[in-house]
Amino acid sequence: MKKVRIGIAGWSYKDWEGIVYPAGAGRKFDQLSYLAGYFDLIEVNVTFYRIPQARNCVSWLRRTEHNPEFRFTVKLNRRFTHERDELTTLDQSQWREGILPLVEAERLGAVLAQFPYSFHYTIPNREYLGWLAEILPEFPLVIEVRHRSWDDPEAFRFLTDIGVGFCNIDQPRVSYSLPPSSMVTSPVGYVRLHGRNVRDWFRKGAGRDARYNYLYTEPEIKEWISRIKELEENTRELYVITNNHYQGQAVCNALELKKGIEHKRVRVPSTMKTFYSQLR
Repeated sequence: MKKVRIGIAGWSYKDWEGIVYPAGAGRKFDQLSYLAGYFDLIEVNVTFYRIPQARNCVSWLRRTEHNPEFRFTVKLNRRFTHERDELTTLDQSQWREGILPLVEAERLGAVLAQFPYSFHYTIPNREYLGWLAEILPEFPLVIEVRHRSWDDPEAFRFLTDIGVGFCNIDQPRVSYSLPPSSMVTSPVGYVRLHGRNVRDWFRKGAGRDARYNYLYTEPEIKEWISRIKELEENTRELYVITNNHYQGQAVCNALELKKGIEHKRVRVPSTMKTFYSQLR
């Protein structure tokens, strides 16, 4: 079993057509199955917006079964992170039922609870995380926080004590943003690279594409390869996700990271070599 898996966040992006995916592939073209031929990991983002149904998970499993090393990480629904006052016991039970096929197939790597920038390291938020870990004990839970208040030894000890993993992120360095790290608080390690587009990260009116429009340079990739190798030494499993999705930049950087970690030639979608010369 592979210890380090490198992949991308999501797969349904209109602007990937003709760059990541073949031009004119048509509606029957299976994007997820296609990506599973190049990566061993996908982070499912749609579950943040809609609680998953079991039949969706069964479909994802079927479409990636040609790659026995393939794993999914799944974003926890926003009711648990951004709309906590609206969370119900029905939400909790539906989440468990929906994600069960991935668990039973042993293809679920981690559940990522992504909290907003406003989720600081405070006593009430500690208490909430402790409760969250208690109600989701069957899942390898990892949290993503973005505020610098979490860059604290006490916070890391707390996460270790409750058995929750820490997501090491790369994000635009503005205000009190959490800096890059290589921290481990559970057997499962996690990395998410969002890009470094400072100009558009918090700009009012900037759309999703603008905020994630960033291509990591070779020195920046090497910087993260060093951190990933450090994390590899201290984890049982490590999941690395690129989220700078605009025009397939996440795919380009994920392939570069994969080559740097695995030290061998990697397969590259032929269309991408036209847009990203470094992949040739």
